[in-house]
Amino acid sequence: MAQLAEQQQKTVLITGCSDGGLGAALAAAYHEVGYRVFATARNPSKMAALKSLDIETLTLDVLSEESISTCVSEVTKLTGGTLNILLNNAGGQYNMPISDLSIPEAKKIFDLNVWGSIATIQAFIPLLMKAKDGAMVVNHTSVGSMAGVPFQAAYNASKAAFAMFSDILRLELQAFNIRVVDLKTGGVKSNILANLTHTELPANSIYAAAREEADKMLSGEKLKSLKGTFVDADVWAKGVVKDLTKSTPPHQIWRGGSAWLARLAILLPVGLFDGELKKMTGLDDVIRKINQAGASGAALET
Repeated sequence: MAQLAEQQQKTVLITGCSDGGLGAALAAAYHEVGYRVFATARNPSKMAALKSLDIETLTLDVLSEESISTCVSEVTKLTGGTLNILLNNAGGQYNMPISDLSIPEAKKIFDLNVWGSIATIQAFIPLLMKAKDGAMVVNHTSVGSMAGVPFQAAYNASKAAFAMFSDILRLELQAFNIRVVDLKTGGVKSNILANLTHTELPANSIYAAAREEADKMLSGEKLKSLKGTFVDADVWAKGVVKDLTKSTPPHQIWRGGSAWLARLAILLPVGLFDGELKKMTGLDDVIRKINQAGASGAALET
């Protein structure tokens, strides 16, 4: 797409744009179609690839009120006080079965995936309201907001909460000509799994009999091995930007590997979808191993 004329150039601010992540891919895709992109991350040194593309980078830690306020001030100076699109992408993942869940760690995930984005939206609403011809808030909730993936309860529940906020916000901001879009992403190749922490079961886990199989679930090893589950980030990002730059963007965007499966989940019989999830994630291997261990223990007792 031809570069937008300077006086018509629209602006987009994207959170969570560290190199190798989905935010960085979205920033590059928006830049390619002529938007003025403000790529943000908690650590600006991790956006070297975007800087090499002449994309403007700013520091933004969505967990810090001071950082959010400073970023708003910087964007105000750079744009004259307007912003066309706020894309909330910053987030993190924490995998652990609910029985072994660290409540403090789970709260951190909710702070990052939910409250950090809400605080960012609140801070940028004044700039969005001043955008000519309306503005847009895009919330990256992922297909995890729809599917109860085993061992990912904290992450998926946080995304489900953010999806509900997004759905309500869509109605609440209509009076101010601000569109809200829920971006539900399936499998995309990025660094989110590589950045996972707490990927091993605690010593006293009830899943100890299937530790090897369970640890594969926690690391995402089973999912990563499935053909077609993860698509290239640049391909995904270009598709998303194509959807978002339509004259009338949809209120939900479904893109990425297996996104269609999550979309169909609410229509499928519970047993059928459960079976597919267990196969995809490796939970069926965990169940089989636990059952075998139980059978062996019963045999020894007799």
